[in-house]
Amino acid sequence: MTSMTCDIAIVGGGLAGGLIALALATRHPDARLLLVEGAPTLGGNHVWSFFDADIAPDHRWLVDPLVSARWPGGHDVRFPDLRRHLSAPYNSIVSSEYDGRLRTILGDRILASATAERVTAGSVMLADGRIIDAAAVIDARGAGDLSALRCGWQKFVGQVIELDRPHGVDHPVIMDATVEQVDGYRFVYLLPMGERRIFVEDTYYSDAPTLEVSAIERRIADYAAHAGWAGARVIHGETGVLPVVYGGDFDRFWPAADPVARAGARAGLFQPMTGYSLPDAVRFACALADRWPMDGPALARFSRQWAADHWRRGGYYRLLGKMLFGAAKPDMRWRIFDRFYRLPEPLIGRFYAGRSTQADRLRILCGKPPVPIRAAMRALLGYSA
Repeated sequence: MTSMTCDIAIVGGGLAGGLIALALATRHPDARLLLVEGAPTLGGNHVWSFFDADIAPDHRWLVDPLVSARWPGGHDVRFPDLRRHLSAPYNSIVSSEYDGRLRTILGDRILASATAERVTAGSVMLADGRIIDAAAVIDARGAGDLSALRCGWQKFVGQVIELDRPHGVDHPVIMDATVEQVDGYRFVYLLPMGERRIFVEDTYYSDAPTLEVSAIERRIADYAAHAGWAGARVIHGETGVLPVVYGGDFDRFWPAADPVARAGARAGLFQPMTGYSLPDAVRFACALADRWPMDGPALARFSRQWAADHWRRGGYYRLLGKMLFGAAKPDMRWRIFDRFYRLPEPLIGRFYAGRSTQADRLRILCGKPPVPIRAAMRALLGYSA
């Protein structure tokens, strides 16, 4: 049995934990930190994406060096009776390159293949018997226990496919909802990664988290065939299930008496309506770096208050989630997004960034509703916010 000491132990080397480590290493190079990850690599197996407007200009220093691909010419959406190009630039981060960047910056401050068996406010016990004694500990190991929350699910299977000839997609397609509606609101997401290489993700806003990977892979193959993409070869695959939170009890999700700081999905730091966590992970990492140093109790208080404020601000998005999952028939949910994408582009950008103004909120809800009024009222009255 060996023991290590540090100023902060960050448990979980995914997006949230890695960004905290990078922010502290950049802004406080003398801080003794350890990034603990149970898997051999950092960041898992993901492609994370964001719009330019998702990240504040004074936070770009953290995220820009991680960007693997950028599309300055904007992006498209497709619905049965709507095609629209939006001008907002789009960016993606590939987890394998994220892992390389973290290793370059952090070096031996990374403990990979190190499973945390017990986490307290001042220590981490690893499965191999090693103990980390830390002035502060933050837990960023994924969503954890979601039983206190009411959730729908955004789930997906993604593949990078390589073709014999150019695919002809010039811009990212954020939503192609012209596909058959299966298991809730279904759309295909496209990222052109090169002239003959494209990332294809089949995504569902579903009532259940079950992911039928083989069936979805067949749908991706059918989509590629329908697009005329000859000789499609799969060179990468990923899956994911994200909570779309439309209600619950924050104090039960994160009891005030819990002494361990949290970050990322474990702190509920994601956009409730989309499940995406990158913008919130960047904001939190920069805020923590701005306030460093902190001891364990101070870090726990800071992180919980940050998450509680985020929960409070997310009430409007949870209301929209109630309408999506409680009022719209699964095969008609696409109409909500079709109507949303007819709204002004700046409003759409603020929505994804989780910064909708009061005028935005009224504009989203006004006009002819895309779901039946009675069903919407039942949904709103039937679930706790």
